[in-house]
Amino acid sequence: MQIVKMPSILCQCALTLAAALTFMSQPNLAAQQHSEYLLYVGVYGAGIYAYRFHPAGPKLDELGLVGKVTNPSFVITDGNYRFLYAVSELEGKETGGAASFAINRANGSLQPVNNVSSGGVAPCHLALDHTGRMLIVANYGTGGVSSFPIGNDGRIGDMGALVTAQGSSLNRERQEGPHAHEVVISADNHFAYVPDLGLDQIRIYRLDVGQAKLTPSEPPFVKEQAGFGPRHMVLSRGGKYAYVVNELKSFMTVFRVNGPGNWQPIQALSTLPENFHGDNAPAEILMDRTGKFVYASNRGPGTIAVFAVDQHDGTLRQTQIAETGDTFPRGVEFDPTGRYLFAGDQKANQFVIFRVNPNNGQLTLTGESYKVPSPVSFVFVPVN
Repeated sequence: MQIVKMPSILCQCALTLAAALTFMSQPNLAAQQHSEYLLYVGVYGAGIYAYRFHPAGPKLDELGLVGKVTNPSFVITDGNYRFLYAVSELEGKETGGAASFAINRANGSLQPVNNVSSGGVAPCHLALDHTGRMLIVANYGTGGVSSFPIGNDGRIGDMGALVTAQGSSLNRERQEGPHAHEVVISADNHFAYVPDLGLDQIRIYRLDVGQAKLTPSEPPFVKEQAGFGPRHMVLSRGGKYAYVVNELKSFMTVFRVNGPGNWQPIQALSTLPENFHGDNAPAEILMDRTGKFVYASNRGPGTIAVFAVDQHDGTLRQTQIAETGDTFPRGVEFDPTGRYLFAGDQKANQFVIFRVNPNNGQLTLTGESYKVPSPVSFVFVPVN
């Protein structure tokens, strides 16, 4: 296992041609239209819940608890929907983990493959590189980011790297040290971007997929405004702009991306409704498949902020504040058709479904809500 501290000597690494061809040959199942999907919900609780989703309704059939793992707050699948990966967000002083499951696309069941230590406390997010051969986990509690090889059988291999960071920022309670909150893979599969709430940074790592290793890029991070607490981010379709939602100051920051570590801040705007003065902590950020709209969830007023993207300069304009009906919407996700937005309320123990207007991006509640313990993340899988 390689352990690297920031900053360190830059190790040049790149994808092999074979890996790139493997990725290019994978079918893009999400782009196809299906009449039925499996929906897996990551929660704080005993395991992963599943539903059968009929977008024509929309309608969900409950399948119940299908995969046991403690606090699988964030879940993802590989590109071919053969395997599901989940963090096990253990807190306190206990090291968390990452788990792998084989997906039965006929009935929705999950068969355990294996689980490993994440190398840190409270792993809250994970991502696969675009070839599906490397898994990267963000450990919120201790701030480290770990990487693992993935076998053809979906098994998570021995840890390839654990990269750490040091420092603090303005908020003495929330920013006393590094807090890695997400992993976003660049479109060219060369870099991993890691918003760090504790350091007010977007940490940047080069990927060595063949060795499942991470090394700090040069420069090793992009700086966010002090005290903002970057949580999650999304890149524009061409990678020219980055949109970062900040948890501690309820602002969205827009960066023009001139290179991997050369980000120019061009806009900061509130995620909140006008005249709201209570506590708030933005959570998730999404961009729709057309690249025309950005969405951010607000834990406090219980809203989803909708922004239109200026196609000339990448800046945002708030067009709607949609109420979820509760106060703590954490995870939000589009269904594969792009017609619906799912929003999970961690404290209300339920999720709701919005209908998405394709012309203006605005949201309307469908009236459908589903009870599940502390929902956080959603992932959809086409049914066979």
